[in-house]
Amino acid sequence: MSSSLGAFSSPIGCKATNSHSPEAAHIRRAAEIADKSAGFTSPHPNFGCVIAVGKNVVGEGYLYAQGTKCAELQAVEAAGELCKGATAYLNMEPGDCYADQTSVSSLIKAGISRVVVGIRHPLRHLRGNAIRALRSEGVQVDVLGEDLQSEATEEALKACLFVNAPLMYRAASRVPFSVLKYAMTLDGKIATSSGHASWISSKQSRHRVFELRGRSDAIIVGGNTVRQDNPRLTARHGGGHLPVRIVMSQTLNLPEEANLWDISEVRTIVATQRGARKSFQKLLASKGVEVVEFDIVNPRDLMEYCYDRGYLSILWECGGALSAPAISSGVIHKVYAFVAPKIIGGMKAPSPIGELGMVEMTQALNLIDFSYEQIGPDMLISGFLQPIPELTPIIPSVGEISSIDLTVTPYEANIIFFYKTWDPYGAFSNFSPHPLRLPDENGNYQTWPSVEHYYQAHKFVGVNDLVSREFVEQIKAAKSPEEAARIGRTIQRQHPDLVRSDWEKQKINVMYRALKCKFSIYPHLNALLLSTVGSVLVEASPHDLFWGGGREGEGLNYLGRLLMQLRSEYLGESSPQCQVRALV
Repeated sequence: MSSSLGAFSSPIGCKATNSHSPEAAHIRRAAEIADKSAGFTSPHPNFGCVIAVGKNVVGEGYLYAQGTKCAELQAVEAAGELCKGATAYLNMEPGDCYADQTSVSSLIKAGISRVVVGIRHPLRHLRGNAIRALRSEGVQVDVLGEDLQSEATEEALKACLFVNAPLMYRAASRVPFSVLKYAMTLDGKIATSSGHASWISSKQSRHRVFELRGRSDAIIVGGNTVRQDNPRLTARHGGGHLPVRIVMSQTLNLPEEANLWDISEVRTIVATQRGARKSFQKLLASKGVEVVEFDIVNPRDLMEYCYDRGYLSILWECGGALSAPAISSGVIHKVYAFVAPKIIGGMKAPSPIGELGMVEMTQALNLIDFSYEQIGPDMLISGFLQPIPELTPIIPSVGEISSIDLTVTPYEANIIFFYKTWDPYGAFSNFSPHPLRLPDENGNYQTWPSVEHYYQAHKFVGVNDLVSREFVEQIKAAKSPEEAARIGRTIQRQHPDLVRSDWEKQKINVMYRALKCKFSIYPHLNALLLSTVGSVLVEASPHDLFWGGGREGEGLNYLGRLLMQLRSEYLGESSPQCQVRALV
């Protein structure tokens, strides 16, 4: 049996690559190393690059996280002079959200003569851009399924699709990629008749669950799980980041004391019906738990909300009462079933899936690309409930049309939303990988990997405490903006006494300094900002009501306002509605 994790990559037990197809093997290797980034930071597009001369690999690399050195540059540096005339194999077309073109330029400068791409980029505003750029420089580009077709390349293509399944589903369905996980006995029970469920699966299987959690943006459970199991839902043995925990409860019939209400290490969100138990909502808020109200709380609306928050991957660890409506609403894409060699019986013992309304076996849902793996004494059966979406035909963007037809402008919208770095205006995000060089409190210039690094660290700058100074260095050394944010927020929750006393008054000024530096030293970012003249900029976070615009426009949108203020300053204008600094 295979020991591969296989969470979002190739299915366990899939057909082996034809040994006579080194090209397919190189693409599969690119997909394999791309998957290494999962679990180290919040999920993001997974990129891997293998540079080879014939059958021999001379260099490889993978993108650790958005904002770190790209896979192509790592592979080029590893291969050195052997790049000249070599072929680069990419599991996915590079997605340059930041206009620096490092992925493409590193291959061209190194003398790569041919590039083989597994799949085009799933996001329409990025799809085809890198391929066109490479071909315009005389580099031969072959795409699996288009220019290269064989049985071996079909399997390699499948590996490329699986390793970026979250992005594929999110781009096509406008909901995050959702995995339903459960453990059951041989007779299909997830607990005894009394509700006792610890432990059905083995320790080895539970370790695998921790790994699955570490690869997810959020974990969802229902109220029954909170009441009966009092879970922590951490990834303590899986490494990597800690996913947000989401409790879905219509009535808020939840205990006042629960492990999930402890947010010292990781945040908890409670999704509920509008107006439910206002007093209990206040209690949760006092503990730092975020409560989100819906007119009708259901799996589909919750997933659309998670999409708005920028989540790519969701792990459902709920019972049958919630898993059934989640499946029925079409938001579950993959299933992980851990089957333990145990029998407990019981007519009233719960099963993993509640009522789906099926009366004939012909209505049963069949898994696609299913696989098996033995984990200790248990058997893991996994597969897709929905096929991975195919890429839609390439339609020229407004920007592409406007470069041909000058009567068409790509900036007609009065409101421009931005949030995640892969969005069309992702460079406006604090998480975009643009290093800054700014003076510290002593006038000595320091380099910061991103605006987010600078902002999070300055929560503790100037505090006369050795531990605070260590925190600043820890945040500064974070490998990605996501990690910097996670470290800074966690430290702020756990050590509020070490946050600088004037932080609430100074945080806007700190952000302004970082943004001014960013948009002053990068000409292409300055041009992008100025191109939005006449539009209102809104940071589309549905939950951050200070820096973002909120779900229904109730947020203060300070990040968007600061960017508009900078835009006015660069234009030499005075825009009263954008004078944010005067408010503090």
